[in-house]
Amino acid sequence: MIDNLFRGVFDANWMAVINIKDFLLCLSCAILLGIIIALCYMYKADYTQSFVVTLALLPAVVCVVIMLVNGNIGAGVAVAGAFSLVRFRSAAGTAREICTLFFAMGAGLICGTGYLGYAALFTVIICAMFLLYNKLNFGVKKNSALSKTIKIIIPEDLDYTGVFDDIFADYLSSFELVDVKTTNMGSMFKLTYNAVMKDITKEKEMIDKIRCRNGNLEIHVSKTVTENCDL
Repeated sequence: MIDNLFRGVFDANWMAVINIKDFLLCLSCAILLGIIIALCYMYKADYTQSFVVTLALLPAVVCVVIMLVNGNIGAGVAVAGAFSLVRFRSAAGTAREICTLFFAMGAGLICGTGYLGYAALFTVIICAMFLLYNKLNFGVKKNSALSKTIKIIIPEDLDYTGVFDDIFADYLSSFELVDVKTTNMGSMFKLTYNAVMKDITKEKEMIDKIRCRNGNLEIHVSKTVTENCDL
């Protein structure tokens, strides 16, 4: 009776029918692996509840889809097309987020094909490498604290070409003017530099000298943020 309840209306004798026990086993494994992946992602990372919940449930969703495709090539192509639409209906994420999403989908796919041992092994290995890379700060730039973005407001009558070069030469090991923008109805210029400090303790001393030259207008010094981290 229970087996008949979970049979599809289009099932035929030549089609393989998923046993309810196997279905629940694969689904439970996918949910457990999803929770492990979500916990791994939360380690030393900024995250939102919605994204963590998505990671926890995504393997189960992919697992069910793969099980119901059940070897049907046409259905598999249709499912792949449906999943590809999600990319165009969502905001671009960071490389870390997109990699973790693929990780969760991969674990769900392996569960859906019935290789639960391989799914668990895959999840354990990738999570271990994920945590190891975080522990070792793999990929972190050396002396990243010295990399600064400097934004300076100057009056329109001050020629911005090389105006601060002599000051920068004393405090910066390298600098580059990357953006010039008019502001305050064109009466001022906003200059943006990418720079590397020689000594982080002399940052205030450098700012004081810049203030004397730009008429005590706004100066903003911040840590350089990589803009191309999105995929």
